[in-house]
Amino acid sequence: MDHKALKVFLTYTDDEFANYYSQAGLVELQRHAQVVRNSTGRVLEGRELAEAAVGCQVIVAHRSAAGLASTFEHAPELVAFLRGAVDISTIDVSAASMHGVLVTQASAGFGRAVAEMGLGMMIDLARGISRARAAYERGEEPVLAKGLQLNACTVGIVGYGRIGRHLAEMSAAIGMRVLVHDPHFPQEQLGAMAATFDEILRVSDFVVCLAVATPETANLMNAQAFSIMRPGASFINLSRGELVDEDALEAMLDAGHLRGAGLDVGRAKDQKPSSRFVGRPDVVLMPHVGGMTVQAREHQTMDTVRQVAALAAGSMPEGAVNAAAAYRLKQLFEQESTQ
Repeated sequence: MDHKALKVFLTYTDDEFANYYSQAGLVELQRHAQVVRNSTGRVLEGRELAEAAVGCQVIVAHRSAAGLASTFEHAPELVAFLRGAVDISTIDVSAASMHGVLVTQASAGFGRAVAEMGLGMMIDLARGISRARAAYERGEEPVLAKGLQLNACTVGIVGYGRIGRHLAEMSAAIGMRVLVHDPHFPQEQLGAMAATFDEILRVSDFVVCLAVATPETANLMNAQAFSIMRPGASFINLSRGELVDEDALEAMLDAGHLRGAGLDVGRAKDQKPSSRFVGRPDVVLMPHVGGMTVQAREHQTMDTVRQVAALAAGSMPEGAVNAAAAYRLKQLFEQESTQ
């Protein structure tokens, strides 16, 4: 297919483009297709997104741009909706499939980046870095409890995907005892790290939640789970906000049962930490940016470029989640093959 025949709408606002896409990615994308940028300065969704992408066969969407049923309903020329992230929870895949639109996701290139943030949160919580800064900002001299040395601590990792494996490797490298609970991972491969969920809660100085968010894991960390955690332990969530009962977490922090918490995710918009934890010196907050390093973002940017290149070449891209239902793509390929 002539690259000029494929037209792509890039949903990223200027701010999102600077932080989550890249100029190098845009240049490479333009080698395979005509590119139309989002010039509205606003996050688009629904029918408005469809109308902004009129004439485009492909939408490359930042995670802020939901793929709603109304988008697919009003985009008769749309062939593919490509997410520049792993999370496709805001894309109505059933609606896309009903209209024959291919949906893709990027691969997880952020595992090490998120794991590094988790390690940084453990250091902060162990030594009271955020507490000290909060005291200084109030004009006070920080008075801190004795810090913890990580090489004398146990970290319990709940969920052993890419991030969990990187975090286990990093933690072990600095001398920490590492325990892992993941019922979906072969236990014999975990060896001495294997532990039950209760064991991790009872003995870990740091419990790091990296479980997959499913209906079964909703509020996995609830009042009972937090009460089982040893007094003075810390909780870190790098996965999804819905895994945590925030009332229970707040209560355990208020009671002093927990030393502190580190949250890169929560129940606020775009999975950011909830406002209820803002300003607490015992909580390390980051605005859902665990994977936002130059290297991690470029990985996912280039995934979308590779997917567009595959479409332009007349082949099914990697990362497709509903290939069997993408009849518009098949029609496009057949049309191009007869020209």
